[in-house]
Order: sequence, then C-alpha cells, then structure tokens
Amino acid sequence: MNKPSQIFWFEQIGLGDLAEVGGKNAGIGEMVKGMADSDVKVPAGFAIGAQLYRDFIAQNQLEDPIALELTAVEEGTKTLGQVGATIRALIMDAQFSTQQVTTIHNAYQTLCERVGIDSVDVAVRSSATTEDLPEASFAGQQESFLNISGADAVVVACQQCFASLYTDRAIAYREENNFTHQQVALSVGVQQMVRSDESSAGVMFTLDTETGFPDVVFLSGSWGLGESIVKGSVVPDRYMVYKLFLDKPSLTPIIEKTRGSKLVKMIYADANTVTSGVKTQTIATTEVERQMLVLSDAEILKLANWAVAIENHNQRPMDIEWAKDGPTGELYIVQARPETIESQRSGAVLETFKLKEKSTVLVEGISVGHAIASGPVFYLKDPSDSESFPSGAILVAGRTDPGWVPVMRRAAGVITDTGGSTSHAAIVSRELKVPAIVGVGNATEVLKKGMDVTLDCTEGSTAKVYSGCLKYETFETSLDDIPATKTDLMINAAMPDGALRWWRLPAAGIGLTRIEFIISSQIRIHPMALIHPEKVKDNKVLEAIAKETSLYKSKTDYFVDKLALGVGKIAASQYPKPVIVRMSDFKSNEYRSLMGGEFFEIEEENPMLGLRGASRYYLPLYREAFQLECQAIKRVREEMGFDNVVVMIPFCRTPKEADLVLDVMAKAGLKRGVDGLQVYVMCEIPSNIILAEQFATRFDGFSIGSNDLTQLVLGVDRDSAELSDLFDARDESVKRLIAQVIKVAHEYGCKVGICGQAPSDHPEFAEFLVGCGIDSIFLNPDSFIKTAKHISASEQSSGSCKGF
Repeated sequence: MNKPSQIFWFEQIGLGDLAEVGGKNAGIGEMVKGMADSDVKVPAGFAIGAQLYRDFIAQNQLEDPIALELTAVEEGTKTLGQVGATIRALIMDAQFSTQQVTTIHNAYQTLCERVGIDSVDVAVRSSATTEDLPEASFAGQQESFLNISGADAVVVACQQCFASLYTDRAIAYREENNFTHQQVALSVGVQQMVRSDESSAGVMFTLDTETGFPDVVFLSGSWGLGESIVKGSVVPDRYMVYKLFLDKPSLTPIIEKTRGSKLVKMIYADANTVTSGVKTQTIATTEVERQMLVLSDAEILKLANWAVAIENHNQRPMDIEWAKDGPTGELYIVQARPETIESQRSGAVLETFKLKEKSTVLVEGISVGHAIASGPVFYLKDPSDSESFPSGAILVAGRTDPGWVPVMRRAAGVITDTGGSTSHAAIVSRELKVPAIVGVGNATEVLKKGMDVTLDCTEGSTAKVYSGCLKYETFETSLDDIPATKTDLMINAAMPDGALRWWRLPAAGIGLTRIEFIISSQIRIHPMALIHPEKVKDNKVLEAIAKETSLYKSKTDYFVDKLALGVGKIAASQYPKPVIVRMSDFKSNEYRSLMGGEFFEIEEENPMLGLRGASRYYLPLYREAFQLECQAIKRVREEMGFDNVVVMIPFCRTPKEADLVLDVMAKAGLKRGVDGLQVYVMCEIPSNIILAEQFATRFDGFSIGSNDLTQLVLGVDRDSAELSDLFDARDESVKRLIAQVIKVAHEYGCKVGICGQAPSDHPEFAEFLVGCGIDSIFLNPDSFIKTAKHISASEQSSGSCKGF
C-alpha cells in the first residue's frame, strides 16, 4: 500500500488495513484482493484514506470546537440534536486544500478510465475506522450518497460523509458502545454504481438473523436501489437456503421464498427533479412488480454460494449487500461486514419467553428479536421530536432507520408500517435488545397514542401485537444443565417459521410435524380447489385463488411448492436427525374452512370419527390432493436433499386401509424402503394395537397419539369440558394398551414413540413409558428441559411397566 497517496484501490487493501480505510472499505478490499480467485463480482472503486479526514479536521482547526460541543452534551447544557447539527455545520463550512481536491479528482478520473466511462456514476460511502467490527456493527450510522457523477460532485459527497460522522445517531451509538469520539476517523469509499435502480438489490446473512441457526443463508431483496431495504422503507422478499447442500449441484436447497409487498422502490432521480443534491427518488412499484419475486432460483443459489465463500474466507458469519445490474443482468456484491449479534451470543444459554394470557390481536408483522414487550403506544412522525418520547413506551412509526437510535434505545419495543428483518434498523434493534415488529402496513392507523399493547416476537418470523399489557414469563436455561437420556427426546414442530428457534436444544430430531398446519397457515387454499377450479362456483374465491397463485405456471405447483418449502425448512432445522412428517389429518369441517373448501367437503355429524386421516388418501374425494402432498414430500427428499424426512400416516383404521394408502404413495413416487424412505403409522385407534403385528409388517414404526387413543379407549370426547376429569392418558386401560403395542412392535423390529402433553405434565407417566422401553418421546419445545430431567431420573430408577 502506498500510504502517502491517501488513495487506495480496492485490490490494494484488506482487513489488515481497517485503521487506514475503515471497516466498510476494508471488507470490500478483502473481497477484491483476498478472494481474487473466486467468482464473486465486486464493482470497481477506491478508498480515500482516513488520514485525509484527519488532515481535513486539523487544517480547518475543528478539533477543539467539536470537543467543546460534545462536552456540552455530557454536561447537559445542549441537546444531542443541537450539538450534532452544530458539528455537521462546522464540517460543511470547512474547506478542502487544493491538494486534497486534486487527489480526489485524479482518483475519480482514473476510475473512469478503468471502467471505460467518461463520467461514471458512483456510490460514495462513509467507512468509519470503528465500523463493521465483529463485536459492533455501527450499521447505517454514517451516510452514503448514490448516483454521484463528476469529480466535483464526488468531492462534495466526501465532505458530506465527513459531516455524517456526527449524525445524532452516530454520536449516540458510539456512546452506547463506549467508543470515544476522538478515536474515530472516517475513510470514504468511491465505488462504481450497479444499476439496480433498473433491477433489484438486497441483503443477505450467513445465518438466520432471528435464531442464530448457522446452516442457512438468509436473503432479502426488493426492486430498485438497495437503500430502500437497509433504510427500512419497503417490505422485501425473503429467501432462505440450506447452505450445507450448496456443494451438491443436483440439489435445490431453497427452504423459503416469501413474497414481500415491495410497495416502493428507489431509483435514479430525473435530472430535471434533482433538488438539494439528492440524486435518487422513491416511487411506487407497479402491481406486476409487487406480485413478482425479485430473484429466480438460480440467482438465489448463486448469491448463497457467494455468501458462503465470503463467510469461509472471513472465518465468521457475514452481513452482505448485493445488487443486480439492470442493463446486463449481472449480480454483484457491494459490501460485506461481520454479523455482530447472533454470532456473538452465548450458545450455552437458551432464553425463552412465554405469554401467560392472550387478548385481541391488533396487527401482525415481521418479527425482529425473540422477545416480548409491553407498554403504552407513543407515535412519532420523525426522530426530531425524540425528546418527547417517554422511556419504556412502545415506539410506533411509519419506519425507522438508524437515525431513530436515540429514541429506540429508550423504547420497550418498536412497531413500524414498513421495513424488513435485514434493514439497518432491525440490526440496531437486535443490538439494543429491543423487540420490534416491522412491515405491519397499518400500525400508525390502528395503534393510537396511549393505548396499552403487548408485542409477541416469539412465534417465528410473524409477530403479533395484542391489546393490553399482558403477563408473560422469561426463562434463561443453561443447555449444559440438560441431562443426557437413553430415551430419545424429540420435539414437536408446528410451524416452519418457528422450527429454527430450537436448533440449540439437544433433541434427537423432530417427532411430529403436522402438514395441515402448513396448509392452513401458508397455503390456505383447499388443494382440490387448485386441482379442479371449475367446481368452485364463487367468483370472489376464484379471483383470490388466482391472485395467490399468480407466480406459478399451474395452481397445483403453488400447493406443492409451498408445502415443500414448509416441510423443507423444518427438516433443515434438524438435519441429519430424523424429522417425522405426519400427512394431513384435517377433519371435513376443518377442510371446509380453507378457501374453496365448501365446494369439495361433505358435512358430517361427527367429523372426529368421519372422513379423516388415511381414509381420505385413497377415496376419490381427496385422493388427487393427497398425491400433491406426496409430490411435495418427494421434492423435499430428492430435489432439496432432506432424506431425513420420515412419512407418517394418521388415523389408519385397518391393515387393508394401510395397503391402499401405501399403494397410492408408491404410485406417487413414495415407495417405502426405496432411497431409505421410512413410513410410520400413528397408533391412536385400538385396532392399531389389537392388530399391532399386522401393522408392524407394513410400517417401520409407531407413534402413539395419546389424545385420540384415550378418547377412543375411554369413549370420552377429548373436547368435552364436562367430561374432562375422565379424560386421562394415565388410566389403566390406556396404559395397558400402550405397554402392549411397545412389546409387540419391538418383537417385529419397529420403533415406538409417543406424542402428547402427558409425559411433560406427569412425571409418573414418563416413568411408566421409560419402564416399558419406549424408544422416543416427542415433546413441545417449551417443556423439553423440564421433561428431560424427569426422563433422566426415571431411567436411573428401576422403572418398569408394572405388570402390564
């Protein structure tokens, strides 16, 4: 590096030069210089060294005036806003030396020559010497200026970057992280613009930002320049890729594709409308753009591969910005910095929150931070009125960007109309440990000042705002305190969004995933309405179905893709440990509640004992839909790569019915034993136990459904409040049958597990199961730790089936 020049081309610098060129420029240089042999594409550019900033401050004699102003904040004689404005004005009123101007001009002209454009458009970005450290991101604290063209304009943008070192948010953030202001200097990055204003841009992380799950790449993307995402002004598309399969070209390990609303995009401003030097503008997207995803599968996988390469090179989880050039269609990486939140969290402690009561759901949005918070609503239009914000209130705003940090640090929670989980504001919220719900859409309309609300960000990627200040519990558990057990303890996973949350638990896999939960929450359309839309006689329903499935070539592709993504995400959370996926077990009345369901479902007097489970899979009323379920499982196992998925058949009444179902599955490409496919059966009907030896020759394992089994053995409606005292899985008749099926199954080499709450609620029942030699117990995640202790104690006692 030629230090005296004060201009450093990206290929000359790397992470070792952070003190000279700042975190952002050092990260870009590391990709260009350190990863020269990779296929990662980075736009050309250079860094203006931090020494030029120091010289600028010194020659304009600004050290003492700046220090004096900062002292005024500490002493309370001036507000943060007053001091920040004064310091920025001092810097903007100062002058570059002739030599400094010439240095910047020459570098810009050389860049123009390198890229072959007379007056190349560039991004001019601040790069502080304390920025992008592994322990603190400083994300978005200083300014960036886009679509800058011409040497003189670059000089002006550089000075604006210098001034942004003293934005209110930057001052507050340094104080929050115990950095003295005098130790910070500013480098400036000048980089050729990627014309994503004519295409798309976004952010990606090499872990899940909400749970810290390390085996995925999480991407977001929207139309136009990437600033709309990082500043939180848009709800972007979300994508997730299982990165451990990226080295297998035959697989497509995409486990999430969620379309964002993408209501606006940032583009180059028209030359006739440029004001105050701002050369970008935000406009509404078209309806077509809102309905489309911004990335194809091939592009998602390419970006994910680049992200993993950058992570491997840096040997740490990374936060990366990407952009797609409109004219050429080429993808580029424009920034890369260390991820500073989940990667720094202790993996030995599991913090969980649980609401003790529920109330009316007022709004929903994207979850940021796995926590619960409550307090009175306080609406702010912009952060300039931050002094009026009461500590401990819930901040409600149209959007938040890093400029809101002084307010956010005093808030119990944050709710916004726009924004995504990868915006700078979301990153800062996580660092401040302030739970946030972004992308709500209408929060500023629904939530009124002074209204008491509770934010629940604990249920996955979708968070809810409840009316009132609800009671909740907080638990911190050391994973080191969970005892090992001989009995396999597995967890139940209801929803894909929440599956990654429990990856740190020492579970033996997932014992129960219910397909119908994915159908009801993420697909929402009756599958037969997608196969036979001609039978749907309601035009409004047809229009809603057409809109929901508009991204797909066929309506059935919508069902298969959505179901495969949901199951795949759950399977990824535990791979390579087994994940048992129960095929759909809606009752006819539950199916009727799906969009279009009333045109395909019969009305039954007793749906609990009617057309449910296995019987639907081979009868004409649903057989075609079951084949779609099979296609989704086949895609998860063969195309996505999750061969840890085990299929389970519910409510299978007779061995003959088992044969019919297995035949339908085989014709759909899911044949038991082929490619290691295991098929289990729910053991929830007395016939499953009475004829256990016949079921054992047809299936690889049994999963005891204690709720339905208890209902059918005792003749007690499981939902009857009046008979609730009689409904007890610990009844001797139920226990005798459980002991019997475990014994017979083991004689035939089949495994046996049990789902249900009874082992969690009743230690003596867990002890009974262990004594009978049950292979696995499936638990709700929030009861895993408590029950593990019960099981461990039971295994160390002389538990037995007590004569059964």
